[in-house]
Amino acid sequence: MSEIRSSVEKRRFRGVIVIASLSVLSFMYFGFIRPGKGDTTYGFVLNNEWVLIKEWIIASAAGAKIFSGISLIASVSAILAFRKGREIIIPVGFASFGILMSFITWAASGKFIPLTGLLQGALLLAVPLIFGSMSGLICERSGVINIAIEGQLLASAFVSGVVASLTHQALWGLIAAPIAGAAISFLLATFAIKFSVDQVILGFVLNVLVIGLTDFLYKKLLVPYQSTWNTAPTFGTIELPILSKIPILGPIFFSQTIVVYLMFAIVAAITFALFKTKWGLRTRAIGEHPTAADTVGIDVNKLRFKNVIIAGLIAGVGGAYYTVASVGAFGKEMTAGAGFIALAALIFGKWSPIGAVLAALLFGFADNLQSTLTIIGVSIPSEFMLMVPYIATIIAVTGLVGRVRAPAADGIPYLRGGSH
Repeated sequence: MSEIRSSVEKRRFRGVIVIASLSVLSFMYFGFIRPGKGDTTYGFVLNNEWVLIKEWIIASAAGAKIFSGISLIASVSAILAFRKGREIIIPVGFASFGILMSFITWAASGKFIPLTGLLQGALLLAVPLIFGSMSGLICERSGVINIAIEGQLLASAFVSGVVASLTHQALWGLIAAPIAGAAISFLLATFAIKFSVDQVILGFVLNVLVIGLTDFLYKKLLVPYQSTWNTAPTFGTIELPILSKIPILGPIFFSQTIVVYLMFAIVAAITFALFKTKWGLRTRAIGEHPTAADTVGIDVNKLRFKNVIIAGLIAGVGGAYYTVASVGAFGKEMTAGAGFIALAALIFGKWSPIGAVLAALLFGFADNLQSTLTIIGVSIPSEFMLMVPYIATIIAVTGLVGRVRAPAADGIPYLRGGSH
């Protein structure tokens, strides 16, 4: 036990050192070696919300130095906290914020950054990732590896778009999407639980199956008959009274489509159910020690099968976002690897609902930031910005998020009366 604790402490210390090093580099590069010229303007008003502050104009060079200085101070605080055995999350968070703001202030010199719009876009890009990570969470907490999230999202997007196009009702597309996700989950559960097929290989096979099938139908049906099969209506924005008027937070959280509000409700429900209900206790039991769960009367494989289907229903709603809550038409392989990013968010978040959501938001923010900087004409390769969430993941693995451990029985078939 002492060896494990020592190993964890070493990883946490390495993580603090990495953040401190990045803070120093940020201070030297953005503040001194290549300071930006001109002012950076941050906008805080997006729609018709109440105005607390409309714009914030800050000199690029001075702002980069100030934010880099904040990251340096926070890094020192993190090192001191570590030496005293205290929690390092808060100072590390401030250090990361300082590095990020230093970069944006420097990079957007002479430009306008719609900060509220940037955050709103980050949330929207994270929506399918959050649904996908919640699907993976329920599966893996039950002891089933779900590599097929990509296939669930893509199949649901396809079915949602087609049904909504044929019925001219976005609601029917939203209703049909979870059924498509559950159908992929049924295949996953049948072969993984009943026939003990290798779950990782099975997940990849299901992804390839869905990609191939949707590509075929897209070419043979949706492209030649687009006006009938691929012109789905989309949900409009629902502004919640009063809440949507709150400065900054209102447009981000309370002026959204029904799919985003469903996401809020589903995340809250999963968080509560997983840790506060009998179902959650049993789910965690079959994912950690199925033999012990079996001895107290829990039908391990039946509950696993049920949970995998539930996970498919949740992923299905995320797939519907691509069509009936976004572009209104299905595109070839339009999920673009979102299922795998959702799986990464789940691991990054240490198999917890809130952790997975925060990780998905990080990916969404990095993706939207590179798009925003490209649109406003910042001369930084977009490929560099796409690296940011992965760099953050590497930093986290070095120790900032602590020890990362999957459920003990994750991916191990359970044979009643035998071994697992």
